[in-house]
Amino acid sequence: MTLTIIVPHQNVLMVVIPLVLSVYTHFWNPIGFPTFHNDEGEYLARSMHVLAGLGFQDQSFYDHPYFGQLFLGSIFWLIDYPHSLHPSVSNIQTVEALYIIPRMLMGLLAVVDTLLIYKISEHHYNRNVAFIASILFAVMPITWLTRRIFLDSIQLPFLLSSILLSDYANPNNKKNAVLTLLSGTCLGIAIFTKLPAFTMIPLVGFLIHNKTKNHRIFLVLWLIPVILIPMIWPAYALSIGEFHQWIAGVLLQLHRISQPLVDSINAFFKDDPILLLLAAAGMVFAAIKRDYFILLWAIPFLIFLYYIGYVSLFHLIPLLPVLCIAAARLIEYLPNKIKNKKIQRLLPFAAISGIAIFGLVSISMLLTTDLNSSQFKAAAFVMRYLPLPDNSQLKNDKVTIISDPFYSWIPEYVFGKNEDYMSYDSKQPLKNNKILLVVDWGFINAMLGHGKHAGLLQNNYNKTHNIFSVEETQKYNFSTYPYTNLAEHATEQRIQIRTNY
Repeated sequence: MTLTIIVPHQNVLMVVIPLVLSVYTHFWNPIGFPTFHNDEGEYLARSMHVLAGLGFQDQSFYDHPYFGQLFLGSIFWLIDYPHSLHPSVSNIQTVEALYIIPRMLMGLLAVVDTLLIYKISEHHYNRNVAFIASILFAVMPITWLTRRIFLDSIQLPFLLSSILLSDYANPNNKKNAVLTLLSGTCLGIAIFTKLPAFTMIPLVGFLIHNKTKNHRIFLVLWLIPVILIPMIWPAYALSIGEFHQWIAGVLLQLHRISQPLVDSINAFFKDDPILLLLAAAGMVFAAIKRDYFILLWAIPFLIFLYYIGYVSLFHLIPLLPVLCIAAARLIEYLPNKIKNKKIQRLLPFAAISGIAIFGLVSISMLLTTDLNSSQFKAAAFVMRYLPLPDNSQLKNDKVTIISDPFYSWIPEYVFGKNEDYMSYDSKQPLKNNKILLVVDWGFINAMLGHGKHAGLLQNNYNKTHNIFSVEETQKYNFSTYPYTNLAEHATEQRIQIRTNY
């Protein structure tokens, strides 16, 4: 069965069309949508810490390996970021520019992901599945998750590269050892970015084993970087005498407050019901057909998420490609059951065209939103309000800033303002008498929680007064699709800057 597209250079267009769509959906309005997650500011702070030559570990808490900040820090060094932007403490455009560069980098990675999905699907199945899968990844609304500055977004192209390289492994090819080693290196880097990528070892190991059954040495060669590269993380902690802190940090990640997998699946359904239903049907089809490629990709990862007990929606990013591939396999296969040859040829193209138009319209409605202007205004105020660096500044004159990392990494690392910066979820004691709070919805949620830490936040709030505030009411109906994708964003965004001095 073939997709009938009557145009010249058909093979080229089948690659170019998904890439063009991906460029649109991942580069348009990068700082207006989606909202900025507190992890984005944290990862940018860690990257700037590396860029400043201050080491891998910027705190005593070990939560994730180092490759994410090493990758971003290296890119920043290559483009002379942030100095090439000529940042000024006096305007809001500086804050926007400092965020648009890393967000555009995430967009570039998403375009690379689209190409890798096409090549993986083409090599493992055929060009029709490749075209459909890459189109789905390019336009379906849920793929907005990759627009954020997450470790999962950085990890994904390395994971896909490992799968693609293992697919190309051939024992009769003299380059097989190189491809096998590169596949292991990419998977090792993916694990060194975020540990759950280890669940992909069965998939890639299965592919390597099938390609090199009579050459077991290649499987061993592949495993070496898969194991050694992630070991850099505990080895570094051991070398600086913080191995116990490393163990405590890993265990804490595994025993966080319960947020089960089913909650994230429900959120996925609200955000992108079409893709989830197609993918679910595609997974059933894969089970019937014993398609171990799809099953080994999805099942170990889902089992891990189920047992870990704490799953946010963005943790599903590594599954997005296989969900698109599973759906594409089903869309490509079903027309074979139709006897009318003309309908059989046209139906896959009609189906993917309809789904693509629906997805493109939906994601376009999201891309035109502006959800972050209040955050930029508050960040610009903090940037201006804090005093410029002064070597004569006494320790007692320092200010402790308690906020989402979104507001603190720019004054600390871009302008070198020598204050003490704390996240609102930090359990560390205050070091100074002067405090500045950035009270946004995240701060309020933490303050209204339970336990000693919430009480300390309430106490700090009560002894401060407001010096700046910004309020914006969103015009979108978050209960209506596709604006259900904005459900995590507050309907009324109010941010206060409060001090006790």
